[in-house]
Amino acid sequence: MNDNLASQYARDGFVAPIDIFSPDEIARILGEIEEAETKWGDALQGGGRNNAHYVLPVLDRIAHDPRMLDAVEALIGSDILVGGTTLFIKEPETEGFISWHQDARYMGLEPHNWVTAWLAVNDVDEENGCMRMMPGTHKSPLVEHVDTFGEDNMLTRGQTVPDIDESKAVPVIMKAGQLSLHHPRIVHGSGPNLSNRRRIGFAVQSYLGGDVEQQFGKIWAQQARGTKRGIAPVAPRPTEAMRAEDIAFRDLTNDELSKIFYKDAKKTGNW
Repeated sequence: MNDNLASQYARDGFVAPIDIFSPDEIARILGEIEEAETKWGDALQGGGRNNAHYVLPVLDRIAHDPRMLDAVEALIGSDILVGGTTLFIKEPETEGFISWHQDARYMGLEPHNWVTAWLAVNDVDEENGCMRMMPGTHKSPLVEHVDTFGEDNMLTRGQTVPDIDESKAVPVIMKAGQLSLHHPRIVHGSGPNLSNRRRIGFAVQSYLGGDVEQQFGKIWAQQARGTKRGIAPVAPRPTEAMRAEDIAFRDLTNDELSKIFYKDAKKTGNW
């Protein structure tokens, strides 16, 4: 299985779907996320969904689940760090979308021995705005992006790769509990949720190989496997939900991440 993951990743720049959680497991995960949304409301809206694994043990457990790490190890090696995460939620019949972009363009992580993991918490398809990939684009260098700061664009700067031939795009359709892994240079995006269903995904952005270093700004990371690490600051793991000290740490990491995302931007967007 690991050889197949690695060969597909090398060829296409992404691998999906990968079975990770059973229907019962992912149903419990969904229930915990929805319970947290009900209980803490605004604290898990907008920017509060960034690095929420620092405040919600359910998300921390996902990021450190051995099945997730096994799949990642096949692509980046046995030294694995958990970097940032994002809880991506598209409400039914909303216009929010993610424009064509490359993750590596703004992250400042080198070398590109890191991978973004995207877990479907509920079923994702073209109607509710699944990811779309441009296979093979990871084999080329990074390309220039245009900052649009579009109102419905869910990216920080509305960063967009122009002139994409969307006829070559591959939709990443997954059942709840399945995983997608994609390369930092692959061009990808997602459309709006036109359905009457929520679309919930949890992304680890990203799993870092032990040789990866931050070239500008500051990030924290958790050692998930191995001992080698190029990111020195160590992030704690939560033991219970929404502790004050964990919220303060999440907010600190988000402030620093914002500086990275908006580096050299002419303005800042909604964070």
